[in-house]
Amino acid sequence: MKDVLLIAVFALAGAVCAGVAGAIVLRLVRHRSVAVSLAVVAAVTVTAMLAGTLAVAQAMFLSAHDLWVVTVVAAMAALVSLCTALVLGRWVVGRSRALARAARDFGDGGTFSAPAGAATAELAALTGELAATSAKLDASRARERALETSRRELVAWISHDLRTPLAGLRAMAEALEDGMVADPARYHRQIRAEVERLTAMVTDLFELSRIHAGALTLSTSRMSVYDLVDDALSGADPLARERGVRLLGEEVAAVPVEVDGKEMTRVLANLLVNAIRHTPADGTVAVAAEHRDGAVVLSVTDGCGGIPDEVLDRVFDTGWRGTEARTPPAGAGLGLAIVRGIVEAHAGRAEVRNVPGGCRFEVTLPAAAG
Repeated sequence: MKDVLLIAVFALAGAVCAGVAGAIVLRLVRHRSVAVSLAVVAAVTVTAMLAGTLAVAQAMFLSAHDLWVVTVVAAMAALVSLCTALVLGRWVVGRSRALARAARDFGDGGTFSAPAGAATAELAALTGELAATSAKLDASRARERALETSRRELVAWISHDLRTPLAGLRAMAEALEDGMVADPARYHRQIRAEVERLTAMVTDLFELSRIHAGALTLSTSRMSVYDLVDDALSGADPLARERGVRLLGEEVAAVPVEVDGKEMTRVLANLLVNAIRHTPADGTVAVAAEHRDGAVVLSVTDGCGGIPDEVLDRVFDTGWRGTEARTPPAGAGLGLAIVRGIVEAHAGRAEVRNVPGGCRFEVTLPAAAG
């Protein structure tokens, strides 16, 4: 037992010396290729065994022949280990370089394509993460392109919409200044109407810019959907009477929601004004609210005749003005974009779908707790 313990001590001492030397070498080559590190690990393993054997041989006074045999065996093991480590290292390095090239391609604007061939579990996991990141970048680029297109269209539309009333205001001001107006009061009323239209347009632009910049601050409180709908219907009633459109709000459940009352009133007002403008005289605009699957769904149904299916997904885009099925609105096409922005800020969603004779806009909001 004593001899075994002594052998273990000498073997451990030799192996520790080899391990310390290997650790120093690994630290020096830590920035080199993984193939170098694998070769060092293999060399340290064999060297530790050989160092322990030599220490024991010197202590136990083995014969020169026996020591030579042990040394040759260790040398052969070292050769095989180093070759195996180099092959494994070259394979890992090759796979890593292929992965780096693929990552560089999608980083430059392309699409990530995973290198062919087998990979270690870690490299396979990294490949999966890069593929997921590539998909997210593709979606982000698509959104950025759509947003840039939308911004360019918005600038063009706003420029046109501003130019027309400004030209009219200038002409009326010059006519009043030259004293060539028979009824100045009529011109004053028209100027006021145009100013109010421009003010509403600028207000919508400011609201939309706050939404896009993430600067929309909500002051939420618990309130009943019934009260929200009632206020919105009262505000839209004069426009509905002027256009001969009937407003219905009978199917409204008194369910509670946690919302910013001012912003949500704006949402309903925009939807109602949009519905009234696109519903013919003697038509009906109906507002409903219900509790559905743990959420509150507000809906506004009009008689616009429907929206073509190919443009349904563009209804809430900034500056969207409709098609032949919907007469272009008097505003700048910002109302529905503002609706979507405010609703999403409330962790909800805004949707639209066609129904017989018209379309239905639905706003889904989280129900109030308790």
